[in-house]
Amino acid sequence: MIKYAITILFSMGMLFTQDALNQKPADEVRVGDVFKIGSPQTQTFKHINFPRANFIIKRGGIANYKSVTGNLVEVTAIKEKKDGTTEVTLKRKDGSRFFGSHTAVEADIYEAVNSGELHAK
Repeated sequence: MIKYAITILFSMGMLFTQDALNQKPADEVRVGDVFKIGSPQTQTFKHINFPRANFIIKRGGIANYKSVTGNLVEVTAIKEKKDGTTEVTLKRKDGSRFFGSHTAVEADIYEAVNSGELHAK
């Protein structure tokens, strides 16, 4: 009787494994995906690499990080890093610049989505 139970459990395990291998991950990011910038949990954005305030001011922009909350951004490039993280380049959907000075920013996409800094649109 124990042989039959082990055989059934092994067969069910193989079926579940094959099913999991055939499914695509739902959180796959592609070029052209649109996200909405949310508010960070802390005072600063941790996973979206916005430039520091002095670099924004040097390039003639206004360093107001609250102004980017709610903006729609589009993924323009995807890069896998050696440590396994996925870094994407984000540009504003309307074509204007971040803070009036920077055209694109980079972000660790999965960490930004998990922390609430980016929301899928």
